[in-house]
Parts: sequence; C-alpha cells; structure tokens
Amino acid sequence: MQITDYELFAVPPRWLLLKLKTDEGIVGWGEPIVQGRLETVRTAVAELIERYLLGEDPLRTEYHWRKLYQGGYFRGGPILMSALAGIDHALWDIKGRHYDAPVHELLGGHVRDRMLVYQWLGGENPEGIAASAHDDYQRGYRAFKLNFVQDFRPLETTAAVDRALERVAAVRDAIGDEAFLGVDFHGRVSKPMAVDLVQRLEQYDLMFIDQPLLPEHTDAFAAISDRTTIPIATGERFYSRYEFKQLFVDNAVSVIQPDVTHVGGISELRKIASLAESFDVAVIPHCPLGPIAFAASLQVGFCSQNVVMQEQDLGMHDPDSSQRLALLEDPETFTFRDGYVERPTGPGLGIEIDEEYVREQAQTQVNWYNPVWHHEDGSLAEW
Repeated sequence: MQITDYELFAVPPRWLLLKLKTDEGIVGWGEPIVQGRLETVRTAVAELIERYLLGEDPLRTEYHWRKLYQGGYFRGGPILMSALAGIDHALWDIKGRHYDAPVHELLGGHVRDRMLVYQWLGGENPEGIAASAHDDYQRGYRAFKLNFVQDFRPLETTAAVDRALERVAAVRDAIGDEAFLGVDFHGRVSKPMAVDLVQRLEQYDLMFIDQPLLPEHTDAFAAISDRTTIPIATGERFYSRYEFKQLFVDNAVSVIQPDVTHVGGISELRKIASLAESFDVAVIPHCPLGPIAFAASLQVGFCSQNVVMQEQDLGMHDPDSSQRLALLEDPETFTFRDGYVERPTGPGLGIEIDEEYVREQAQTQVNWYNPVWHHEDGSLAEW
C-alpha cells in the first residue's frame, strides 16, 4: 500500500481537516490545527506530505513520525508538531482500517470500557455560569472546568479577586460535591498573585488548577505545587514529551493536559502518557476541537491506565443539534451516558466522516483569530 494523495479542508468554526489517500482505496482522516494559525499549518502539512510521504507505505507509523520530526534540523513548536499531529492521526486511521481494528487495540488493547469527559463552562457573571453548570449537570455531565478570570492585571485589587472567587463558589454550589470541578488560570495570572489565589481556592475541593502560570515559567510550577493541596496541571501549550520532562523530574505537576492535535498526534501522546505514568502523574487530555481530534485522543485514553478523563466540546448530550458532530455520518457515534463516553469499537479512529458535508462546509471562509486583549492602561493582556 502506498500514500498517493491528500486533501485539506478548512471548516467552521476554526478547524483544518486532512484526508490522506492510498492506492488501495483506504483513506485516513486527521485534524492538524493551531487555532488562529490555520493557513500556516495548512502550508506545513502540505510541505511535510509532499516532501516525505507521497509514495510511502502508510503502515510504518513510527518510522514516519520519526522522519517527519527528526528529518528536519529545526523541529518542534506549535506549527510543525500540529501539522505532524494531523498526519499521524490519519496514518493511524489508515492502519486501523487496514487491520480492521480500533487504534487502541493496536496500541495494546483497552484498559477501560468508558471514559469520563468534562465540560467547559462559559459565562460572564456568577449567576450565568452557575446556571450553565446546573443545566449541564442535568444533561448528564459530572466533570467541569471554567476559566478563573477574564483579563487580570499583574497585580490585582481585592475586589477583582473576590469576583473571580465568586464565580468558582457559584459553580460549586450549582453542581454539588458529587461532581468534579477544575479551574483554569489560562496563564492570565502573574507569579506574584498565583500562590495566594491557589491557596484561596482550596476551600472549593478542586480536581486541579490548570495553567497557574504561562508555559514560559515552568521553573516556578514546583514552588506553587509545594504550597497547595490542589493538584496542579498544565500542558495544552506543550508540544512534545521533552517539554514535560523537567516538570516530572521537579515533581511540579500532578496532572498534565497534552493535546493530541498539538503534541505530534497519537504516537507522541501515547509516549507522553507512558512517561507521565512513571512519575505517577495523571493525564487529562486537552481537546476543545472537532470530532476527529476527540476520536484520536480517545484512542490513547482507552489504552492508557493513567488517562483518567477527557475534555470535549462537542455537545455530546444533544448530538442531533451539534454543529461539530454534524461532520460525522452518524452524529451519535460517541455514546454519552452518565458523564462518560463509551469505548469506540469501529476500525481506525472509530468514526466515519460525512465527506459531502465537509466539502460543503469548506466553502465557508474560515479566518478565526483569538482576541487581542488590553488592560485599562493600554498594555497587552493575556488571552
């Protein structure tokens, strides 16, 4: 079998999808995207496939991963690793279809029958976000994450801190003690503020605090972790196992949140999970993306003991109305029940893409960029 061609589709709201073709008629799908850098990633995917993969045997997944990564003197980073990730998704999809098996069975077999998923919560005020949390709890979700603050100055007032704490308190009241709750600082909190805020959040029994600092400041994570009882998490802006390594050595995190679309795909996420397991670190993959990325992430989760939960942003409780699940031939592919998604059993990634709908959506102009925020003095704020 040989790789013969590929196509790329930019679809709303902000995704790039890859279709990889072979001479035996088997195709694989991947989701290579850095949100807000779609055209840059599109160019990187085309360059990698045309330079390294056309005419090659798609079943050599490990060799191709190494070649696409190691074949360049300059390597890593969000663009190249996300381009590589989408290609890796598609290669594993082809491989699973060739052997008529789910990817997780090719990676050692499933270690669980269902996976707990968490729901991201939005809202501008405590009342609104609490109402969303209550509604989602009624829809079956049992784990949640919310952003702690919007824009937050390097040194903030007591009133601003109190408003942020009110949001967390309102959500905890809305979902009760039977549900998990995580809080994401999103790298918006400065080092002088972080420890105090983390300690003030202990009363809410959080499952983790995510990105208490920007990834540029990983050397300070251990100091935060040592001064709180809340598990510290990070990882959605890390791009390979090498960036996680020092965090593990420093005992700086209890949870990591790598993204299968940014860390080089299924192949690398599996290795990151194995490395984390050796340091007794839990994995909760980041995935506010489309159904291809979600399916790829699940394949690792179902064969990895320390992947304990999975992010999703698909509207799984109402598949018939979900814009994201509309990309699938069967929007009910992911069976969601009591806060869990059931193990996918179809070959490859376990999904079938509605290609006609994808082509229709690809006619839409997709040009998403994250907002650029400013503080009241005109200086840039972290988004």
